[in-house]
Amino acid sequence: MDGDLMTQLADRYAEVMGRVAQAAQRSGRSADSVYTIAVTKYAEPEDIRELITLGHRDFGENRVQQLAQRAGVIEEWFDRIRTLPRTSSDIEPINVNDPVRWHMIGHLQRNKVRKIADCTRLIHSIDSLRLAEELQVVANKIDRVIDVLVQVNVSGEESKTGLPIAALGAIAEQIDTMINVRVRGLMTMAPLTDDPEASRPHFARCKEIYDDLVKAGVGEDHFNLLSMGMSGDFEVAIEEGANIVRVGTAIFGEREVEESLEHATDTAH
Repeated sequence: MDGDLMTQLADRYAEVMGRVAQAAQRSGRSADSVYTIAVTKYAEPEDIRELITLGHRDFGENRVQQLAQRAGVIEEWFDRIRTLPRTSSDIEPINVNDPVRWHMIGHLQRNKVRKIADCTRLIHSIDSLRLAEELQVVANKIDRVIDVLVQVNVSGEESKTGLPIAALGAIAEQIDTMINVRVRGLMTMAPLTDDPEASRPHFARCKEIYDDLVKAGVGEDHFNLLSMGMSGDFEVAIEEGANIVRVGTAIFGEREVEESLEHATDTAH
């Protein structure tokens, strides 16, 4: 990666983490109580490696194939670091015993569960009981507990995936009875808007639902994660109680998005 681009990435990352810390402080919490998921949808492999070098470990992907590919590439990179001799000209030392944690944050189809079951730390987007049941089948086969968040459609938008509020409690309780699928909390997406404050009532409502489920005893002591907020509104989400935020362009920049749009425009003429 070009040195200037590395510096820009490091600067954006430091700025985002500073904003996360300040928002956490405003909500009466410590910075390390909030997990920042670096969304790699438009990131290059070298961007991911640079962020790992900076100490970051939580990464998220929207698409199954891309998550599986990136997880494999990064694991191979870690393997090379473990086995190859180091010289003074090498990259900065990396703690290879601190593994990268991959998060599936996009819509997950049942027929693709097997592709990511063994490389995903947390699935944020469980939006049906049938999907959870398929996860249970796969988890049983690989003898692994899979942690999940139940996605709730707080805004009620038809374009958004996620469970309606009325169905959420019963389905969360059913998932909680599964042996190898562990429900850890909720995820929601606010309506797309340029005004972060417009997201606040949706995040506040999701936090109320989350608190109700905690009081009802769903998931017992491991129901403790609330994933809300993206690049445009993560500070508001933290202020309203999120302890996981999903941040992509604010960290990696918008150059890939812009290039994709330019390409689409060029081919349209």
